[in-house]
Amino acid sequence: MRRVSTLFLKIAVIFIGLPVLALCIFLVPEIGNITAKLLPEFSYVKYLVSIDFYAAAIPFYFALYQAFKLLSYIDKNKAFSELSVKALMKIKYCAITISILHMLVLPLFYLFADKDDAPGVVFIGLVVPFASMVIAVFAAVLQRLLQEAINIKSENDLTI
Repeated sequence: MRRVSTLFLKIAVIFIGLPVLALCIFLVPEIGNITAKLLPEFSYVKYLVSIDFYAAAIPFYFALYQAFKLLSYIDKNKAFSELSVKALMKIKYCAITISILHMLVLPLFYLFADKDDAPGVVFIGLVVPFASMVIAVFAAVLQRLLQEAINIKSENDLTI
């Protein structure tokens, strides 16, 4: 039963990566073009926006890879190991990096909201940084709990 659930989660991790790949291929260039039209006096901003979004995709896929590795550790009965703690630590740092990179683009969401008179756009721009920080906090809590469980396990192994 456990292998079935981890297999399901591995497939889910793969399917989580597909929409982001589609966004990188189709939506990021369009966002860059919209930014260039929005700020014609700063034409180089188009490239900065594209670089920022593509740079945020790198830690995203690295975090997905770490989640895949974590599920593999669970399959191999190595869930309570230092490898799992390191994977969670890397996921936490990836989430923080994604949040910081998307915060750099927030002023453009403000400019777009100001030009289009749509204040809700700023809140849409806050979704990804907020979700990334939630994931970072969750990974940090899991990392700490897992480290404490490993410490308790090693103490029990020493007493026997």
